[in-house]
Amino acid sequence: MHRKIFKNANIFDGVHEDVFKDFSFAVDVETGKITEIAQEISPAADDEVIDVNHKFVAPGLINAHTHITSDPNISTGGDKDVVETTVDAIKALRAFLKSGCTYVRQCGARYGIDIPIKRLIHEGKIDNVPHVMASGKAYTMTGGHGDYANGGNVVDSPDEMRKKIREGLKAGADCIKIMASGGVMSPGDFMDEAQLTIDEMKVAVYEAHNKHKIVAAHAEGNPGIRNAIEAGVDSIEHGFYVDDEEIAMMKERGTYIVPTIIAAASVTEKGKETLPKWEHQKMANAMDDAYTNVKKAYQNGVNIALGTDAGTPYNYFDMTTPKELEMMVERIGMSEFEAYRTSYKAAELMKIDDEYGSIEKDKYADFIIIDDNPMEDIKAVQQTDKEVYVSGRKEF
Repeated sequence: MHRKIFKNANIFDGVHEDVFKDFSFAVDVETGKITEIAQEISPAADDEVIDVNHKFVAPGLINAHTHITSDPNISTGGDKDVVETTVDAIKALRAFLKSGCTYVRQCGARYGIDIPIKRLIHEGKIDNVPHVMASGKAYTMTGGHGDYANGGNVVDSPDEMRKKIREGLKAGADCIKIMASGGVMSPGDFMDEAQLTIDEMKVAVYEAHNKHKIVAAHAEGNPGIRNAIEAGVDSIEHGFYVDDEEIAMMKERGTYIVPTIIAAASVTEKGKETLPKWEHQKMANAMDDAYTNVKKAYQNGVNIALGTDAGTPYNYFDMTTPKELEMMVERIGMSEFEAYRTSYKAAELMKIDDEYGSIEKDKYADFIIIDDNPMEDIKAVQQTDKEVYVSGRKEF
């Protein structure tokens, strides 16, 4: 077995708050998995030894809410064709990887092109990108959030939902994204409008869970949040207006929330002069409530998973994931450890935590190397020239 041995590493493994100083770990070059973690590892004759020089090794970030086919410089719509959209999506994936994201979950893709992109990654035809969990197009109602050209699968009954979900799963979707409420970027609705019905969403959940897939629900306001929880979704995306009763329901059922705080902040802080007034105003009205309610969910034990909604206005692929961790500390009140653990929670939500999300034996060697200790200052992850490894291969 040919190995890479990384020595003199200060390891934050994503599981323990303490950093393991001057440790070593070995990676099987063929499988890309970690085979040993110890204070010292004796190399064999054919092992490659890499000196980390006492820098900090931390798990690659897992972003559970991304939109690689969207353009942060364009609000809802845009007229890019499938070829340009595909090229830009690959660039977005490479920006994610360079920022330290080694796994992303798509939550709706124009043209459904994340599915063939993932296939091409597995075939080795696209490199220097993170692992991808593909969703295909999102599912919405006529006139609902995401009902725009090449953007969503439109369904208006449980039977239509069943047919479309089965088609999406047949095409290769790894997860399902449904729209339970109105949203910020859709001009004809508001967050407090319910969209897909409970019965329609229950069908989506049944069909997805029957194929061992997870369901994410866009749900910013009520009654959409409550409807999605009652339908049995795995995660509430955004959840800005989540209330006390819903928090109790989510904790009881194990429902995750993916707050995407950076997406909200990007609209309010950078879009006042450039975005449509209705779009900026909807988010500005919700901002304080979003911080308060997400913080309350966290304090009451709801699972918080890392996600950014990258691709939405001014929410770029190259650095907003590390920035989301900083906002978890500064706006939600998490410790550095708890903020970084939202990445592991993303792995749990995505049901990949048996092989990803932490630096442990028998897991894939997806990690970053940075100069400073992220357990002392989470902004250490924002280092722009960090080293990024996927399955033990240096990508950046």
